[in-house]
Amino acid sequence: MTVQKDAQESISRLQVLEQNVQQIIMQKQQFSSQLFEIEGALKEVESSNVTYKIVGGVMFGVKKDVLKSDLESKKELLELRIKTLEKQESQLKDKFKKLQEEVLAKVKE
Repeated sequence: MTVQKDAQESISRLQVLEQNVQQIIMQKQQFSSQLFEIEGALKEVESSNVTYKIVGGVMFGVKKDVLKSDLESKKELLELRIKTLEKQESQLKDKFKKLQEEVLAKVKE
């Protein structure tokens, strides 16, 4: 009976880990989408003579170098966040795999 309880608790933990992995994947997709937009904006900035930035609901003329620097800073931050999420995802998947193996071993007993 305690083996079955342990297995149930482990299955619950597996479900929580799976949900955490899904959340990380969703966050990573959102950041990747933002990164794609910023990379596109950087390409446009390179080919434009006049650049603008929207702050709130107002569009301001901005020097090309300032806008480029701002976009590159945001790009670096997003790349760092994506790398962090990838590490977290990998760690959670490893934990999930180990726990899954333990559950299968308990169930086979």
